[in-house]
Amino acid sequence: MDKINRSLIDLAYFINASVPYQKKKRFFSNLLENSDYKYKKYFDIFMIFLVFSSISIFIHSVKHTIPEYLDIFNTYLLSIIFLVEYILRLWITSSISKVVINQDEYSDLLDKPFEWQYVIKRILKDKLQFIISVRAIIDLLAILPFFQELRLLRVFILFRVFKLFRYAKSVQLLTSILVNKKFEFITLGMFAGIVIFVSSVLIYAMEANEPGTRIVSLYEAFYWSIVTISTVGYGDITPISKEGQFVAMLVIISGISVLAFTTSLFVSSFTEKIDDIKENKVINDISKQQRLYIVCGYENIAKEVVKKLLKADYSILVIDESLQRVEEAKKDGVTALHYNPGYIDSYSKLNVDLTTQVKAILCLRENDVENVYTALTIRSINKDVQIMSLLMKNENRGKLIHSGVNEILYDKEFVGVLAKEYVGQAVAFEAIHAFGSAGSVIKINEIAITERILEHTAFVKELENIKYRIVLLGIYKKSRGRFFFNPLDDTLLEVGDILVVVGNYMFIREFIKFLISKSV
Repeated sequence: MDKINRSLIDLAYFINASVPYQKKKRFFSNLLENSDYKYKKYFDIFMIFLVFSSISIFIHSVKHTIPEYLDIFNTYLLSIIFLVEYILRLWITSSISKVVINQDEYSDLLDKPFEWQYVIKRILKDKLQFIISVRAIIDLLAILPFFQELRLLRVFILFRVFKLFRYAKSVQLLTSILVNKKFEFITLGMFAGIVIFVSSVLIYAMEANEPGTRIVSLYEAFYWSIVTISTVGYGDITPISKEGQFVAMLVIISGISVLAFTTSLFVSSFTEKIDDIKENKVINDISKQQRLYIVCGYENIAKEVVKKLLKADYSILVIDESLQRVEEAKKDGVTALHYNPGYIDSYSKLNVDLTTQVKAILCLRENDVENVYTALTIRSINKDVQIMSLLMKNENRGKLIHSGVNEILYDKEFVGVLAKEYVGQAVAFEAIHAFGSAGSVIKINEIAITERILEHTAFVKELENIKYRIVLLGIYKKSRGRFFFNPLDDTLLEVGDILVVVGNYMFIREFIKFLISKSV
């Protein structure tokens, strides 16, 4: 017996470690349950087509004789397809091998004998939980027409239409909205049920013995009560006694109350969820974007950067913890979400791959502490995504660098100026972005002019940057507070000037060594 137990446990380990098996299970799990899986929408469309085909054939068969092949298709083939789907869903709903492995590890840890009884109970519980779920019951009812001997079961073809709840996202959304008001709907149903029962008994007692009445049984009484409370009022059955008419007035008033309560429930449900619906729509659209820029914060500088990015036709998403700023972004025609950029959960909700879909994340809060915190959060999720951050105070530069920022935008330095100037030009911005990318050997660097350097290098023409294949883009003159692009050879250098150079990072390193050694 122990040998059989060990063999079964070993089989569970083998299945759990089997790559082909796990790959197939993951494929069907994605196909049936993962709405983000690229093939699921095609599967859903196919299943919706089958459902409508089945219902159409059934409706046609009510008054017409359908060809034998259509009867076989509708009764047998579709039932088999739905049965296979049901079995697959039952299979992926839980992992038997993992239950066995967990129990084996638990037994080894406590040095106890392996308990198959617990394993079987756990497996049955997991599978039964799926079997008794509403969706699984609908799936099962859709299979029943397969049993031709029980002709009544052909009526269950109609239950196939309920399978649309699985495949239509809008129907799923409607269901989820109404589920949130489950208690209220149950209360409403109980109230309506009590009114129908009491009024049915009353009208039956008042009308059943009246000559010429049409309410001669409790069934007609129930029918009349339901038609009346729903305010439909066909008029085919009406009370003829004074007492019955009084009961009818009470039922009509109750019906108006039920109708008003039902309407208010639907309206309040959708009102409460309208923001979530819009948010889900935005997230769904964003998840399909490539070359996306995520802008954290929407203040003055961020607005200017976003404007120019939009001109360059980039995909932009603004996230901000301030609802007011989010609304401002939306008014400016920018896709925005009321998320806190400093929370990990904010990025997991976006449902985007930060490595492949996001071009860069821009931390543009006009507060260095917020930008540092945001950068730390992003780096804790992804080590490779490009992070660009605004710097408000130079003393916080080191904190931003240590938090994992790749590129710092400081409006008193060239990088910030250049980004603002050329962000609206797609090719130029791509070039600037490439310089800051982690994998690029071409870098933009800043070199501060010191007194020692000035002792031997007074003018731009004396820098000898061409010798080191370094491009001098410009000089930021601290004394004048502005940047000079492509300076003339006879431009005088001053202490505090910042040279902005572009080139291979090894050549830049050698050029800096040359300037230092020259001044020593």
